[in-house]
Amino acid sequence: MNTFRIYEELKESLGDAAAKSLSQTLCTMFEELRDTITREDFRILRDSIDANVSRLELATVQLTEAQGRTEARVAELAEGQQRLTEAQGRTEARVAELAEGQQRLTEAQGRTEARVAELAEGQQRLTDAQGRTEARVAELAEGQQRLTDAQCRTEARVAELAAGQQRLTEAQCRTEARVAELAEGQQRLTDAQKETMIALQRLTIRSDAVVGRTFELQFRDRLTAYLGRFLRRGKLIANDELLETIEPHVDEREIDEVLRADAIAKGLVDGKAAYVVVEVSSTGDVEDIVRAERRAKILRKAGLDSIPLVACDAISPESLAFAKLTCVRVWCNGSMVEAAA
Repeated sequence: MNTFRIYEELKESLGDAAAKSLSQTLCTMFEELRDTITREDFRILRDSIDANVSRLELATVQLTEAQGRTEARVAELAEGQQRLTEAQGRTEARVAELAEGQQRLTEAQGRTEARVAELAEGQQRLTDAQGRTEARVAELAEGQQRLTDAQCRTEARVAELAAGQQRLTEAQCRTEARVAELAEGQQRLTDAQKETMIALQRLTIRSDAVVGRTFELQFRDRLTAYLGRFLRRGKLIANDELLETIEPHVDEREIDEVLRADAIAKGLVDGKAAYVVVEVSSTGDVEDIVRAERRAKILRKAGLDSIPLVACDAISPESLAFAKLTCVRVWCNGSMVEAAA
């Protein structure tokens, strides 16, 4: 028996150690059986063993090729390769058992065939696992395609949102420009309103001046009639008629004050001769009351009995109360105001 040839044939499929062990076992087995069996029986036994070994080698080669394809297809089947390696180890252990069970070669052969069947079943399981792996890969590819489609839709939506945002930005810019125009227009209106108010104030001042001057002229012309019940035998006199009388007693400033009085009249007040110093204003106020009192006081300083009086169309309660405190008489809207007496 050519042990080296058997070893060389088994070494490529089973590995060095397994091939060496199996070839030595077979050699020993053939040497022990050489004297107990005929050459024909030996040939039959050898053919049976060769057939089984060939099937084993074929199955191993097929498993190895399937394992290689599986490793190339999915890295996850590395675990399956480990199982094949373990199965190979078990096969080597099984072959070692054959060497130990030389006397029960038939049972060992049966167990070998059973083991081959297990390997075939394992190969089928690997084939099924490969099919499941390929199906899973197809599912993953389909899922990736769905993700790609969803990504495309998302990008399209993002582009729409970006376009919408751009439109909103442009609209905001237009709105801000319009607001700026409105603000500018409002500022122009405000400026125009201020100018109008200033003009109105000036007009009001001029109107008040005209009304005051008109009222003053009207009161001077009709002074004796307006004050007829208060000032008996009243007579309007020119302010400068009193200059010779007051000049020895007052200074120039006080003389100027008397000359600026709106009106001075003389007559009888409560049966006594007196001068009435009048301040005329359409609306009587505290300043009118103060001026009338100050100018009447200058005449009293010069030795002339004088009474201050404010003539007006209207006066506030506060000004009327102040006139009462300073003993200034008030003629308002056609009659004397008794509250000031």
